[in-house]
Amino acid sequence: MHLPSLIEHKREGGTLSADDIRAIITGFTRGEVPDYQMSALAMAIYFKGMSAEETASLTDAMLHSGSTLHWAEKAPLRVDKHSTGGIGDKTSLILAPLLACDGVWVPMISGRGLGITGGTLDKLDSIPGFRTQLSETEIYQVVSDIGCAMVGQTPNLCPADKKLYALRDVTGTVPSISLITASIMCKKLAEGLNRLVLDVKYGSGAFMKTREQADALARSMVDVGRAMGVRSSVMLNPMDEPTGEAAGNALEVSEAVRCLKGQGPPDLEAIVLDLAVAVSISSREQLQAMLHDGRAWKKFQQMVHAQHGDVSSLERLDRVHRAPVVREFKSSRSGILTKMDARTVGLVCVQLGAGRAKASDPVDFAVGCDEIVKTGTPVEFGDVLLRIHARSDSAAEQALQMLREGVMVE
Repeated sequence: MHLPSLIEHKREGGTLSADDIRAIITGFTRGEVPDYQMSALAMAIYFKGMSAEETASLTDAMLHSGSTLHWAEKAPLRVDKHSTGGIGDKTSLILAPLLACDGVWVPMISGRGLGITGGTLDKLDSIPGFRTQLSETEIYQVVSDIGCAMVGQTPNLCPADKKLYALRDVTGTVPSISLITASIMCKKLAEGLNRLVLDVKYGSGAFMKTREQADALARSMVDVGRAMGVRSSVMLNPMDEPTGEAAGNALEVSEAVRCLKGQGPPDLEAIVLDLAVAVSISSREQLQAMLHDGRAWKKFQQMVHAQHGDVSSLERLDRVHRAPVVREFKSSRSGILTKMDARTVGLVCVQLGAGRAKASDPVDFAVGCDEIVKTGTPVEFGDVLLRIHARSDSAAEQALQMLREGVMVE
């Protein structure tokens, strides 16, 4: 393999063979391909793209750069979902235990938040004692015992993805459909799935700003999933306003707990059921019953216990993580709430400390926004449109100023 020639070939719009791609990824994982050459190739891919076959080959090479989860032949159906991220998107916390009640297994590998989008692992970390970093042996045990586990990527799963993403993050090559597809799909396929549903967001609070961009990414991921033998379906969901009524780590877990008890916001329950139906073996009505009769809530508690979390804290997280300053953002007029901009709410949460500007930043579990009113709601002058949870009066005041640009009542 002469890598400079392959980089030049891709730079000119050429196609890389499956053997070329496998050799590149193998060499990169072993440290034989230097970062500067891999960065150059990523930039060539960013500008010239990859065919569906190249993208599938890249996904396969990254998938097999390390170990994968293998399940017994008679094991239940394995299913999962992936969301491309949004504001207030706590659906995974509800979906995994709900599906486990359905008799399928959910070995869910999730990530941390970066930028304005929250991460499932950060939300779970707000539960005292909860361990998101389990060994592969522990993952097998928890899934076998409970039916679901929610964990981070282990060191042996898709190591090429970790290395490549770190380079993309600092070289401006993250927004590539092919590279995004390979990164997402290799980790999901490493779970040993039979079915996968993809929740692709678009709008102000999403990575993909337009429905057209979201559709292109969705088609790319579905093609790869099907090419690799996993039944894959997709849902396109707008992210112009936050999902549910809370954004922020502990605040979202508390809302997820309410939804697991059948008391969640209608929009949150609806999207959870939409996703569940796509990979489950039961009807929507049966799944909804599991949410409302306590089965999903009991399953979530079992999973938290199995992953060493403090189950007794789940119904009092608002006291475990209490921000010292809570301020109300009130409507300055009467009318209809026509805009609750997801991006603005996300930026507010990052400014408060609930998100990350870079991967090494810590997160504050207590801060964020809740009681977020949905667009289309009639409001009166002085009505509370959301609450801000902050560490200081100055942080709360800055958040109020930011929100005035992203909220509209007409």
